[in-house]
Amino acid sequence: MPIIIAFTGPESSGKTTLAKLISETFSGVLIEEYAREYLDQKSSYEQIDLDVIAKKQIENWKVKNDLIIADTELTVIKVWSEYRYKSCSDFILESYKNQSFDHYFLCKPDIPWEEDSLRENPNNRDELFELYLNELTAMKRHFTIVEGNQKNRLKICKKEISRLVKS
Repeated sequence: MPIIIAFTGPESSGKTTLAKLISETFSGVLIEEYAREYLDQKSSYEQIDLDVIAKKQIENWKVKNDLIIADTELTVIKVWSEYRYKSCSDFILESYKNQSFDHYFLCKPDIPWEEDSLRENPNNRDELFELYLNELTAMKRHFTIVEGNQKNRLKICKKEISRLVKS
């Protein structure tokens, strides 16, 4: 039975860095964030684009391997849609409710903001983190908060993944 984990959290909170490191450390399959690929080809986006991104992200998760590592998941799209547009599509809500990961790593934005052409919110990462925390808690998702420097973050992830592999 494969183990499927996901990294989630606000922009510039270390999701991609950790997902790549964990993928290399445990020889897992890394499923990258499709939104980056999609948005690199657009000068702007609208709420309807979030459904397109979500559908492709879900499709990309359908791989076979002992360990699958998702650089992002639908909490990111749901929280962003509700934050930016004050609503969320039925497709995203239903898909979010039904997504199934063995464990989530919620990345705390306690690291420096890194400028990126696709990032929009350097000043409200803590506020967004609380929204993620509330979502994961309300949905009763199994998650671990990842915080501190990269060494500490990696240590937290390794410990939890090792526990998952053994169970």
